[in-house]
Amino acid sequence: MIAFIDKLRAQWARTGSLVCVGLDPECDRLPAVLSTPGAAIAAFCRAIIDATHDRVCAYKPQFAHFAAVGAEEQLATVIDYLRETYPHIPVILDAKRGDVGSTAAFYAREAFERYGADAVTVNPYLGGDSIAPFTAYADRGTILLCRTSNPGGADLQERLIEGEPLYRVIARAAAGTWNANGNVGLVVGATVPSVIADVRGLVGDMPLLVPGVGVQGGDLAATVALGRDRHGAGLIVNASRSILYASSGPDFALAARGVVETMIAQGARVEPS
Repeated sequence: MIAFIDKLRAQWARTGSLVCVGLDPECDRLPAVLSTPGAAIAAFCRAIIDATHDRVCAYKPQFAHFAAVGAEEQLATVIDYLRETYPHIPVILDAKRGDVGSTAAFYAREAFERYGADAVTVNPYLGGDSIAPFTAYADRGTILLCRTSNPGGADLQERLIEGEPLYRVIARAAAGTWNANGNVGLVVGATVPSVIADVRGLVGDMPLLVPGVGVQGGDLAATVALGRDRHGAGLIVNASRSILYASSGPDFALAARGVVETMIAQGARVEPS
């Protein structure tokens, strides 16, 4: 299997796009045209994927949106569809796992073996031994929460630890002792562009998954300008609701593509230095 970071770099080069589509299906927002009982979520996601696949760098299915309605099988179907139809596009399972090492090993198996994801989001709060079971899968990515996009992210992530914000402590560890296999990335929200610049300075070319544009109101232009790596890439700029629900009519997939195109035009693109 191609390593996550290599697949991601290849997709940046192939499409020139930094856009990641978050697959966050909500049953009460699915277009009426999708009326197939029991399979509408997967059909919706496949339609979005087919409409945008050549203009994105990754897809990020959100585990809770599937699991809350008992749609884990549809999640597996969607990831299988991506692996079979567009195997070159990275799949990031947004599960935000975090537990003691022995349990984390099962969460890692779930993400990488059961679902076959290329990467998974992980909460680093329990420390290095809770992260190691994920990073042990050397060909897969482990994307750690660093400074999240929600307003409450400042409550703990900007608390000082020996004079330094916690998010910086996490970034340093992620770029150092936790990254022995070179397969770690970080989540840094677009709602805090100054933090993106700060983290980029700490971690070099490490990939940054950036939520918070679109509905959350993050500044896309500032995010990209401050967050690109030295190769003009390095960012996985995620948008979910603004893409998925751009239209509730039969043209929902075409409308989704339009939002992706707009994001690229507004700056979410690779700019080789």
